[in-house]
Amino acid sequence: MNIILLGIIGLIIGTFVILFGGGGAAIYLGILTGLFGLRASAAAATSLVTVLPSLMMGTWRYYRQGQINTKVGNQMLVTAIPAVIVGSLISGYIPNSIYTWLIGLILIVLGLNMFLQKTSKNASVNDKVAHSARLKAGTYGILGGLMVGVAGMSGGAVIIAGLFLLGLQAFNATATSAYVLVFMTAVGTLFHIAGGQVDWSAGLPLMIGALFGAMIAPKISLKLAKTQSIKYMKPAIGVFLTLLGIKSLL
Repeated sequence: MNIILLGIIGLIIGTFVILFGGGGAAIYLGILTGLFGLRASAAAATSLVTVLPSLMMGTWRYYRQGQINTKVGNQMLVTAIPAVIVGSLISGYIPNSIYTWLIGLILIVLGLNMFLQKTSKNASVNDKVAHSARLKAGTYGILGGLMVGVAGMSGGAVIIAGLFLLGLQAFNATATSAYVLVFMTAVGTLFHIAGGQVDWSAGLPLMIGALFGAMIAPKISLKLAKTQSIKYMKPAIGVFLTLLGIKSLL
C-alpha cells in the first residue's frame, strides 16, 4: 500500500473530523474497503484502531482549552458504553441491509432537526441538565454506541447531532463529542480487534497522519470561534448528516 498516500489521507480526515466533533471511523471504513480492498471485518477493526489515538489527542487539547462539557458527555456515556458492548455482541446477527436503512433514517431525522432548529440563547444546558435532557442524552448515547458496536463506525454523526440538539454551542459541542467518542471507540476497538484482524500496514500510516490532524484541529477551532463562521456550523452539519443519510438509503 502507498504509505505516503495513506498518511496524507489520515491527516486530512483527522483534521476535519476532530474539528467537527467526529471520529472518522466510517470514512476510514469506506476508504479501506473501497480503495484498498480490505475485508469488512479487518477494515472495521483497522478503522477503530486508527481513530482512537487521534481522538485521544484531540480530546486532550480540547480539555486544556476548557471546551468540553463533561456533565453532558458523561450522561451520554452511561448508555453509550453498554450499547457498544451489546452492539458488538449482536453485530453478526443483524442483516447489513436492515442496519443500513435504520442508520440512514436516523441520520436524516437528526440532520433535519439540526437544520430546522433555531439556535438557543439559553445556556442552562451547560450549567444544569434537566431530566428530559438527560433522557435525550441517553438516547443519543445508545444510538451512537450501537453504530460503534455493530458496524465499527465511530458514532460521531449521532453524538454531535445530539449535543447540538441538547443546546451545546459550536465548538463546545464538537469538543464534547470528541470526549464521548474516545471512550466509545476504546470499547469498540477491543471487541472488533477480537473479532477481526487489524491491517497494520494500512492502519499505522493513517493513524500517524490522523494524529497530526488532531493536533491541528483544536487550534483551528479557537480561531474559527472568533469569527462569524460558527453560526453556520450547526445548519451545515445538519445538511451534511441529511445527505449522508440519503446516500445510505440509495
